[in-house]
Amino acid sequence: MKRRNAEAAAAPPTKERPRSWAWLQALAILCAGLYVFGPAITGGWLWDDNQEVTENAVLRDPAGLAKIWTGAAGADYFPLKTTVQWFAWRLWGDSPTGYHALSIACHLLSAFLFWRLLRQLGLRLAWLGGLLFAVHPVAVESVAWAAELKNTLSLPLLLLAMIAYVGFSERRGDSRARSGSRAAGAGELFGLSVGFFLLAMLAKSSVAMFPVVILLYGWWKNGRITAGDVRASVPFFAVSLGLGLVTLWFQHHRAMQPAEIAVLAGGPLSRVADAGLSLAFYLWKSVLPIGLSPIYPRWQVDPPSLAQFTPWVAFAILVAWLWRQRAGWGRPALFALGFFVLNLLPVLGFVAFTYMKESWVADHFAYVSLLGVIGLAVAALDRWPARASRAVGLTVAAVLTWQSRGYAAVFHDQDALWTYTIRQNPASVSAHYNLATYLAQRGQSQRAVGEFEETLRLRPAFVEAHTNLGNTYFQEGRIPEAGAQYEEALRLNPAFVLARVGLGNALASAGRLPEAVAQYEEALRLSPGDPRIEANLNIVRQALRQ
Repeated sequence: MKRRNAEAAAAPPTKERPRSWAWLQALAILCAGLYVFGPAITGGWLWDDNQEVTENAVLRDPAGLAKIWTGAAGADYFPLKTTVQWFAWRLWGDSPTGYHALSIACHLLSAFLFWRLLRQLGLRLAWLGGLLFAVHPVAVESVAWAAELKNTLSLPLLLLAMIAYVGFSERRGDSRARSGSRAAGAGELFGLSVGFFLLAMLAKSSVAMFPVVILLYGWWKNGRITAGDVRASVPFFAVSLGLGLVTLWFQHHRAMQPAEIAVLAGGPLSRVADAGLSLAFYLWKSVLPIGLSPIYPRWQVDPPSLAQFTPWVAFAILVAWLWRQRAGWGRPALFALGFFVLNLLPVLGFVAFTYMKESWVADHFAYVSLLGVIGLAVAALDRWPARASRAVGLTVAAVLTWQSRGYAAVFHDQDALWTYTIRQNPASVSAHYNLATYLAQRGQSQRAVGEFEETLRLRPAFVEAHTNLGNTYFQEGRIPEAGAQYEEALRLNPAFVLARVGLGNALASAGRLPEAVAQYEEALRLSPGDPRIEANLNIVRQALRQ
């Protein structure tokens, strides 16, 4: 009896409404989502979007699919995501609008599937969960940034896996499921769940904690993890472990150098402190999403201070308090909180990954975990009177919609993105450098020079920034200043070909042809067969012969 009461507290019965009401709710989610991301759908390429699409040779290769699935190309192994991009390139080429539309469609599909999952779990206001997820500002970065297709593609697959698993669990738990069509149906749902999870992992392996989530679901539903739950989790753990190890190999052998990994990760205490601070950060931004930024300041945790372990103390107190209430409302709260934490574990810094060079945290890392916070909020509102809960929920949704619409406009183009980021995080080297590069490409030399100089003030040994500042000076006809920047870049890295070519160009423009030839020849030694370098070298040699 006590167990049934706990389950009732965890999953209040839903009240059936006319089908027309469901269509209105679906229309509200669709319209709100399209309104939020209206500014982004016509936006351009951002940050590493070029690496993902416009400069990604494998997308243009007719034999690219084989390279994608064998891991022959790319710094990561997310073959399903890259396969979708391969087909998308054949539809839209280098036009960003189609890719933005695809991300928005995947995000809205996730919102509808989240609604379906919450209803399956017994929440009366399930549709409100879908609406809040569709318009939450923390989701904006994942949706408006085309390179994060791996996020928006993996989530609907993960939700389908969870929906199928919940259906399997319900049929397995029904005594009638032990024979006949219901038993067969349970097996089919289990197979679907494993299949959808495999696809989600092939889109982005950060969803690897799903096997632990389904064990947590079993505890929430039954008050304990049964032997059947453990047996059912085995195929999911096999998929998670296998593809998780593949991802780690790619990160540590393709995306990062061993020296970088050691520097970024820090010692064990640093990692623990950073993980606690990151958890607190993500929880705060999910509950109160203000002050969002595409790149957040990177706090110092090596060595960590005693105060930086405070979030872990607070978290332990919260879990202990909820555990004492586990016979009632504490259990669903622990389930939601557990979902939130588990899906953040891969990005909390225990294992080094490339983005740690920029910051410890990013909104797109919390895309999946955000569902736990929203689900908990909807479960809490479910306990309120219907009219009051709807009023509060819709008010919150309206505020989030307004805020997200404004934030989505930040992702319209690189000028807007990096100018906003610099306002939020003036010490971001990447923001200054990316803005400078963007401005230089569009002929706004004066602004570009200022941003390059600020980049070098923040990071004096930035070889690429010295080189691109030299290029900007060269385009303005400031040849001696351009030459000085190229020379500094080569002092820092003598093997940097672009700086070597730039210096050759500067020397040729200054009439110092023999010295220019020497630079081009050294550049060709470093990059044999480069047609552009050979063309420059031939022009200068011809000028010397005249």
